[in-house]
Amino acid sequence: MSDQFKVFVSLLLSMVCWAFSFVWIKQAFTSFEPMTIVTMRLMLSSGLMYVILKLMKRLIPMQMQDLKWFVLLAFFEPFLYFIGESIGLKYVPSTMGAVIVSTIPLFAPIVDRVFFKSRLSWFNLAGITVSFLGVLLIIFEDDFSLSAPIHGILLVFMAVFAAMGYSVVLKKIPLRYNAVSIITYQNTIGIFFFMPLFIGFEWNHFIHTTITKEAVWAIIQLSTFASALAFIFFTYGMRKIGITKANVFVNMIPVFTAIFAWWILGDALTVKKIVGIVIVIGGVFVSQIKWKRHEV
Repeated sequence: MSDQFKVFVSLLLSMVCWAFSFVWIKQAFTSFEPMTIVTMRLMLSSGLMYVILKLMKRLIPMQMQDLKWFVLLAFFEPFLYFIGESIGLKYVPSTMGAVIVSTIPLFAPIVDRVFFKSRLSWFNLAGITVSFLGVLLIIFEDDFSLSAPIHGILLVFMAVFAAMGYSVVLKKIPLRYNAVSIITYQNTIGIFFFMPLFIGFEWNHFIHTTITKEAVWAIIQLSTFASALAFIFFTYGMRKIGITKANVFVNMIPVFTAIFAWWILGDALTVKKIVGIVIVIGGVFVSQIKWKRHEV
């Protein structure tokens, strides 16, 4: 299996996991509040990954001079990112939240250019533009109105900018750390960011809420797939092909989310959304043309 194919599959799998996360968060809301959901998913994912990596002897010990980068990494993701995503999804539909997150590739080239002096091809720019046109078809109603409050939309956009910060700091992490070790450390540190918020604002609700099987299963899936495997796949791909090219795949999240939300939650999947989905996928592949020609 070629490295190019491994990168493509890794990034695609991370998008599927994150697309499902928008549905799972909605299901978890039947019992839990946002900070509770994030704290539990981080505790479960960190514990699971630590045990597995220790058994497989793949956990790279952290050196003290790198601690500051891991703390900053955890501050952007999971802390700021999950605050924006989890609270924002209380006010916006799953598909709209996923569409907002898919605007990450629009900001990634600017960040990549400013911090790392990377160059973009016309194929990269064309693919990003085409994908965003598809995104607009999905996010707007037939009368071009938004069907969600502005504060919910802004919260999800906070997650977008947190992802940009995460991408920059990730480049500062030494290459001696493998992807699974990075995710284990960032999730573990993230627990310390979220625990005071959970105890201070949601503990009383947590001990008095009625816990459903659907909510528990959603937390387990969020922990395993969205907080662990997705980050591992994405970190592997980003370190291979860079911030901008990896983040273009984020445009596929609303595609998968629209389908999963229709299938699981019963959300509407209109002809306009289907057209937007096709355009988004086309843009993702266009953006990769030049990379494929040079890397094959």
